[in-house]
Amino acid sequence: MNTPPSPPPGAERTEGSVVRIGALVPLTRPGWVEAGRHVLAGLELAVREVNDAGGIAGRPLELVVRDTAADPRKAAAAVDELAHLGVAALAGEYHSVVARAAAARADALGLPFLCSSAVLDALTDQPTEWVARLAPAQSHGWRIYADFLLGAGHSRIAVAAEPSVYWASGARILRDHLAPRGGTVIDLDMGTLSPTDVCDALAGDRATALLLLAGHPEPAVSIVRSVRRDQRLTEIMIGAPAGQPEFAAWATSLGDDSAAIPFLRYLPERLSPRGARVGTALRERLGEAPSFVAFEGYDTITVLAEVLRSHGADRARIAESWPRVAVEGTRGLIRFSRTPGISVWQWAWPPVQVVDRDPANPDRFRILHAAGESVGGGSVAGESTEHAPTA
Repeated sequence: MNTPPSPPPGAERTEGSVVRIGALVPLTRPGWVEAGRHVLAGLELAVREVNDAGGIAGRPLELVVRDTAADPRKAAAAVDELAHLGVAALAGEYHSVVARAAAARADALGLPFLCSSAVLDALTDQPTEWVARLAPAQSHGWRIYADFLLGAGHSRIAVAAEPSVYWASGARILRDHLAPRGGTVIDLDMGTLSPTDVCDALAGDRATALLLLAGHPEPAVSIVRSVRRDQRLTEIMIGAPAGQPEFAAWATSLGDDSAAIPFLRYLPERLSPRGARVGTALRERLGEAPSFVAFEGYDTITVLAEVLRSHGADRARIAESWPRVAVEGTRGLIRFSRTPGISVWQWAWPPVQVVDRDPANPDRFRILHAAGESVGGGSVAGESTEHAPTA
């Protein structure tokens, strides 16, 4: 573990006062604002429930929120500011590249960081004791998605990818997993191609699936519209492993074209009674059905609150507690371990599903594949909070 520097003046936590947790979330563009709003809703709901139950040994828990706007430099600066303000730990963040910058700075400062949603395997360059993560690593979830593709009969797969460390990592995971199993990945560079160019390439490639490794709303929405309207491509399956269709804005933007696009979602097939209760409360807070990202935010505070109760607000003691965590969250028992190839303490693993929006009703979801096991016929995740639909 890195030896943290002495806290700057004003950073000491005073006994008997509030316990502060810093929250990093994308709340303005170019960040994925809808995702940030769901992460924050989960964080805030859990903080409220902790305080309603007496706080941390009688001390109220306070969330100090900073907008990262999908900017790694802004996130690193926020970590510095929050460390100076005396937060006991950091929580949140959705964008992987941003979380990577935050994790590096937290490691350097000796500030515990429980990452809620970012999945990039290499969250830090070197193993660290200061950072733990709830979301599954990208290699875990995207291999499950690759198995889903093979099981659905897709072995020649095109990826429309924007230039990004995250998208490049996803394409590499797919290629490495599919190649030994007879699959082929065809790269379509969205740095140079238009949606029309993508359609022309697909028409000549003999690919049976196109994966959107591209941001929402653009160029992902335009690609979907172009492919769905091209008579040469009526048999092409469109997929979005990164989860773009999870949020309501996807259905709003695309209407009926938003359906039948499989994506990864980190929820169990059926939530526990606790998860269902939290889902209802999140729906009330958000004014819409919660995404899995909101549950990740809630579980983050649930874990940190238990650690704070057991080990206090000392930063080093919080970081030392990661391997001893055993907390019942909304989606299962959360424990952290060292996982090969992952540089942070990792929950291995949250539940993983492949779902899509039901063509008969795009506000409902069908579970197509769960934790590597096919769900025959596609069970529908509908308006029941037990299934936690996201639109």
